[in-house]
Amino acid sequence: MNKNSLVEEFIAVLRKAPKVALFSHVSPDGDCLGSMLAIGLALEKIGKEVSFYNPNSVPGNLVFLPGASRISQQLPDPQPETLMFVDCTDLGRVSLSMSDISKDTMVLNLDHHISNQYFGHVNWVDSRASAVGELALILINLLGVEIDRDIATNLYTAIVTDSGCFQYSNTTAQTHRLAAELMDKDINISNIHHSLFDQKPLSQIKLLQYALNGLELYAEGQLALMTLSLEDFQKSGAGQELSEGLVNHARSIAGVEVAVLLKEVGPLEIKGGLRSNLWLNVNEIAAQFGGGGHNRAAGCTFRVPIAEAKQSIITVIEEALKVGRNH
Repeated sequence: MNKNSLVEEFIAVLRKAPKVALFSHVSPDGDCLGSMLAIGLALEKIGKEVSFYNPNSVPGNLVFLPGASRISQQLPDPQPETLMFVDCTDLGRVSLSMSDISKDTMVLNLDHHISNQYFGHVNWVDSRASAVGELALILINLLGVEIDRDIATNLYTAIVTDSGCFQYSNTTAQTHRLAAELMDKDINISNIHHSLFDQKPLSQIKLLQYALNGLELYAEGQLALMTLSLEDFQKSGAGQELSEGLVNHARSIAGVEVAVLLKEVGPLEIKGGLRSNLWLNVNEIAAQFGGGGHNRAAGCTFRVPIAEAKQSIITVIEEALKVGRNH
């Protein structure tokens, strides 16, 4: 099926469905929540009954999103016949499996991760998009829904967060064109940026302090690695969600090509966040540990002590950097 036919089928399913449940991934960010809320608000404009689900609570810097208070941590019951997953590479990103989904349910998968597992009945996956918010905007336009200020606020938030304020390499001319379209809807850019980037709780700054205290450089300064233990979270008073974005402080060091943040989230459960600057494909690195994401941003999970996870990922990245230098 070509892309145009796939998108047409995606739209047709949504037009036909009387009820739609929308899902977004664990440790939610501005892209998954903003896109999910925008799509849901748009579907309601064409008469659909919509529910919103995320396994985790909404982070403090995203509670300003229109509709955020409607996001539930309880699965919809009864389950609608149409489920739409937004910004999810696989069902595990929503803490679900196929056994949790009714046999006759239609599953829609809207995503931009290169590592997507194509788990839906209809999969609209475009890794060229800087954010799933780009695809959400296109979807809403194709549905013929007038984008109001609330929908635009959600979509702009989605795009600006996943493009790193239009700094990341995934930013394209199309990204800017879509952002401009949203800015024409009279959204409050200053308030959005202030909420997203200028309002950090003290506990997050303390958590950053612990992460920087453990900063180490490897591979002749090309690899920067930080670690956070459960004790660091406890002492700082920060929740796991407040570690989002801390890895970029390591990535910004001159000479660093790849940065890693390893954080302990439970006994023998270590989450790894990987970011690269110019050329190293961290999606391939993460895939070696059962994870994935994008070429410049990916994640994975280790079921070993943090010291063992640290040594494993250092070894793999040092080899990848060496091979890259030689080519």
